[in-house]
Amino acid sequence: MSAAESSLWVRRFPEPAATAASGSPLRLLCLPHAGGSASAFRSWAAAAGPDVEVLALQYPGRQDRYREPAVADLARLAGLALPAVRAAVGEGRYALFGHSMGALLAFELTRRLEREDRPPELLTVSGRRAPSTRRDGEFAHLTDDRALAAHLGSLSGTDPRLLADEEALGMILPAVRADLTAVDTYRPGPDALVAAPILALTGDADPWVTPAEAAAWQHHTTATFELRTYPGGHFYLDGRQRELLALLDDRLTPARH
Repeated sequence: MSAAESSLWVRRFPEPAATAASGSPLRLLCLPHAGGSASAFRSWAAAAGPDVEVLALQYPGRQDRYREPAVADLARLAGLALPAVRAAVGEGRYALFGHSMGALLAFELTRRLEREDRPPELLTVSGRRAPSTRRDGEFAHLTDDRALAAHLGSLSGTDPRLLADEEALGMILPAVRADLTAVDTYRPGPDALVAAPILALTGDADPWVTPAEAAAWQHHTTATFELRTYPGGHFYLDGRQRELLALLDDRLTPARH
């Protein structure tokens, strides 16, 4: 895959001088929520220390890729992104962090990367219950634009000004609908496993993830598992960039020695 093709999928934000000057930082590839984009993690790149380079996946159908059709199948999306992810993480150390839909996609990518003998050192799944837990037809009621916009507003993860702008909604909602379809139809099987350690993070008031559903991620790894709960709802992570990066740095420190 060419550098241009890889950069279409994986974004590198301007780095602080200390990070740019460091030798070989761990690469943290971040995967956004349904309807989200790589820019959701721009502030993470600014908050990261010299030992971590924050990368973010850009899905088709949004921002500068809005002319491309969004992908409504999570396994297919993982397959399309895989070559760019491989090229971006290179031969150095790396970990994955996925929020909401991004957690499922990070899990699916980890399964594929492990089959290619290029596993991440840590898989962090945020704001999403384990794939073995089921809420059938979760987003089936979001059949019209009004219901879908109301759903986005209830999660407090979308700028209200965008939700009030008909033209902006017309650009946003097709990608959101495709993403939610991908989440709703993802069926990896109850025996789907990774060998990477899993760190599950969730908000204590998230209506889409109960503590038990988040804890069920432990059944999807043959390595260690940890669950941490924070005050807040589905977007509990907003404003916690430094805190979460410090947590990841701590969990990844033993792997450096």
